[in-house]
Amino acid sequence: MNAPLVVVAHGSRDPRSAATIRALPLGARVSFLDLSAPLLTDVLCSLAAQGHRDAVVVPLLLGSAYHARVDLPALVREVPRLRVSIADVLGQDPLLENIALDRLRAAGADPADPSLGVVVAAVGSSHAPANDAVIALARRWNTRYPMLVAPAFATAKPDVASAIAKLRARGARRFAVASWFLAPGLLPDRIAARARQAEPSVLLTDSLAPDPRVAELVLARYHATLARAA
Repeated sequence: MNAPLVVVAHGSRDPRSAATIRALPLGARVSFLDLSAPLLTDVLCSLAAQGHRDAVVVPLLLGSAYHARVDLPALVREVPRLRVSIADVLGQDPLLENIALDRLRAAGADPADPSLGVVVAAVGSSHAPANDAVIALARRWNTRYPMLVAPAFATAKPDVASAIAKLRARGARRFAVASWFLAPGLLPDRIAARARQAEPSVLLTDSLAPDPRVAELVLARYHATLARAA
């Protein structure tokens, strides 16, 4: 199946977000669910008008929350002239975990430091399994590394201040926030501001993208989807 690759991100009012997604070394058609252009439906309609019969959409989403489960399939159904296969979300892939660890080290945090408290900060969701995946990531890091780790969310509980307080009670003396966001934007900025209020010396990491390993993961999702559709 000769199907174009379309990546779709959430979209943001913050122009840094879309710019970061476009900087991924993919050579794919970039689209957004909302707030940024071009919208996914516009890209899919353009492909159909060009004579394409198939397409593969890879969601640049880190969890299977409402956007992945409901919004995305509904938008795809709006373009019936095109057979669209939707890949799995990027999720809690080891490649992304490695990027997050590298971001920590680049910010000056050492995962081998038992006095280091790390908050894994994500967007949060009303869909509990999406939050559970981030909680599971924090547990894995607690098991694998001497550092102390706790999850936090921008739009759910616990928030970053509560997570820092919990880590301090567990014995942490230095603190870092590991961004579990693909791109910068308003919610990561909110987390950063609240983290600094709770601990002025906190170390803050960059978002996961752009990074060549994110592009590798996207292409792996694309080829796995093609194989399933064949």
